[in-house]
Amino acid sequence: MESKIISMYAKGMSTSDIEEHIRDIYGLEISDTTFSRITDKVLPAAKEWQQRPLESVYAVVFLDAIHYHVRSEGQIIKKAVYIAIGVDLDGRKDILGMWVGENESAKFWAGVLNSLRNRGVEDILIACTDNLTGFSQAIEAVFPKTDIQNCIIHQLRNSSKYVSYKDLKALMADLKKVHTAVDEPSALEALDAFAAAWDSKYPKISKSWYENWPNLSTYFKFPQELRKLIYTTNAIEGFNRQLRKVTKTRSVFPTDDSLFKLLYLAMTDITKKWTGRRQDWSRIYAQLVIYYGDRLPE
Repeated sequence: MESKIISMYAKGMSTSDIEEHIRDIYGLEISDTTFSRITDKVLPAAKEWQQRPLESVYAVVFLDAIHYHVRSEGQIIKKAVYIAIGVDLDGRKDILGMWVGENESAKFWAGVLNSLRNRGVEDILIACTDNLTGFSQAIEAVFPKTDIQNCIIHQLRNSSKYVSYKDLKALMADLKKVHTAVDEPSALEALDAFAAAWDSKYPKISKSWYENWPNLSTYFKFPQELRKLIYTTNAIEGFNRQLRKVTKTRSVFPTDDSLFKLLYLAMTDITKKWTGRRQDWSRIYAQLVIYYGDRLPE
């Protein structure tokens, strides 16, 4: 019965729905205290999972945060859950860890990266991130050789945020010429043309692309298969969407532990389906050997 309760909880059923379900099937009443005691049994396993040893080298690591409300000292505080997803050298995806912290900050991300290093990660070939201020410095401080790719989808979202509806289609079509260009010189040419066409109306857009260009343009140096893997943090955003489905019945969590407990259970449920490696991995790996051969284990 306990495993059934935990399974229902992991799929996002609310406490009251689970209690009603158990009452209907077994004729048993479950108090909130009993419910917490049963679900708390997963915490030691969750903490052990969070500290497990990792691979020494990851081809790609996606880093992103998802936000929740947690009760703390009588107040409701917005907390960030920092998530790292790694693609190992066999092309398999794995959640490397989830950390609950206050507000998303480069300083906390540096702590996350140090945690990965302490658990055995010696090198990350490419890190894919959103464009948080100070993020690049945090990565460079812990993994100095890592190539950084800012998520193009995040950049496009930020670019379209304040654009008038009547301009949106034409403006996004011009931006598409930038991020789908065949190589970096062509992309910069398209960006110059975009600036000439739109700076009088929306000067901040091209300014942001130029300022972030070193980390937006990393993917241009790679062939198509590798580009497709790294130009967006979709891998982690898809996972975050599945977490939100599970947590949508809870607007506020009573403690950090209760939040971590549910996310851990949801994660184990979601990743059961992650059994194989990417279909195009043999081609991607061959490309990684060309660019990073000296950093790959024998």
